[in-house]
Amino acid sequence: MSLSVDIHKRLGDFSLDVAFETNGGVLGLLGASGCGKSMTLKCIAGIQRPDRGRIVLDGRILFDSDRHIDLPPQRRGVGYLFQSYALFPNMTVRQNILCALRGRKDRRARAEELVGLMQLDGLEEHRPCQLSGGQQQRAALARLLAPEPIVILLDEPFSALDDHLRERVERETRAVLDACGRDAVLVTHSRDEAFRLTRDLVVMEQGRCVERGATQALFHRPRTLAAARLTGCKNFSRLRPLGGCLAEALDWGVVLRGPEPVPPGAAWVGVRAHDFRPAQGPGENHLPVLAEERREDPFEWNILFSPALGARERIWWKVSKQTGPAQAPY
Repeated sequence: MSLSVDIHKRLGDFSLDVAFETNGGVLGLLGASGCGKSMTLKCIAGIQRPDRGRIVLDGRILFDSDRHIDLPPQRRGVGYLFQSYALFPNMTVRQNILCALRGRKDRRARAEELVGLMQLDGLEEHRPCQLSGGQQQRAALARLLAPEPIVILLDEPFSALDDHLRERVERETRAVLDACGRDAVLVTHSRDEAFRLTRDLVVMEQGRCVERGATQALFHRPRTLAAARLTGCKNFSRLRPLGGCLAEALDWGVVLRGPEPVPPGAAWVGVRAHDFRPAQGPGENHLPVLAEERREDPFEWNILFSPALGARERIWWKVSKQTGPAQAPY
C-alpha cells in the first residue's frame, strides 16, 4: 500500500496543513489532542473535504482540488474505525457485519469468515451492549474489513478501553492486521501505542507535520522539541554549542560532552528521565542536584531535582524499583 497525502483545510481559527507518504505497514500519527490527527483521517476517508490538496492511494486519486476529483467514502477503498466503534446498537454482531456486505452474493460466507478471524464465535447473535470493549472493537473491525478495504484508518482505537484490556487488545489488533494483510494509519496520543504498533511515525503539532521517520529511529533521536516531548522526554535545557562534542546546557548550568559532534543549529538538549545515573563525585557530564520531591509509583520511583547551581529548570528522574534502591533514593 502506498498513500500520499498533501492537504490543507481551515476550520475557524484552526488550520490543517499536512503532507506525508507511506509505503506499507502501520503508519502512526502521533500528537496531542486537538492537533488535527483525526481531521486528517476524516479527509483521507472522505468524511471531510480539504480546501485544497491531493490524496492518492495505491496510484488512485481519491481527492485532487485542482482536477475537481473527490471520490465518495464508499468508493475510496478505506475502512474507518471510529473511537466509539459506531456499531449499530439495534443489530447483532452478524447483522452489523452483513450490513457492510450488501449486494455481495457471498455475504453470509464472508460474514462467517470474519467472525472466525475476529474470534467472535458464539457472539454472533449478541448486540453491542452485550459485548465487552475488546469484543466491540473486534466486531467493528470485522465490519470495516467486510468490503476488503485497501487501507484501515484507526482513530485512537484503544482510548475507550480500561488499562488492563488495552495491551491485550493492541496485540489482537496487530495480529488481525497481519492476518488479513492490511496496512493501516493509526491516530494516537500515546507514545507507547505508537512505539509498539507502528513502523513509521508522523509527529503532528498544531495542524502540521513537524517530524516523520521510522518509529524506532525517531524515538531514539528526535530532531525537534515537539517530537522529543511527544515521545516521552521530560528534561530539556536550552543549548549553546561550544565546538565539537561539547555544549553548555544553559538551564542546568553544566557543560556536557556528547558521543558525537553537536549538530549545526541545535538549540536544545534533552535527557530522558530513565537515562540518569547516580554519580560518586564530580566529573564529566556530572550535575550537582538537590532532591525536591519524591513520588512512588507501583514499579518505580519518581524524583524531582533542582540543579544545585541555581539554574531554573527542574530535572525528572525515573528509577526502577527492581534495579534501583529498595527505598526512595535521596
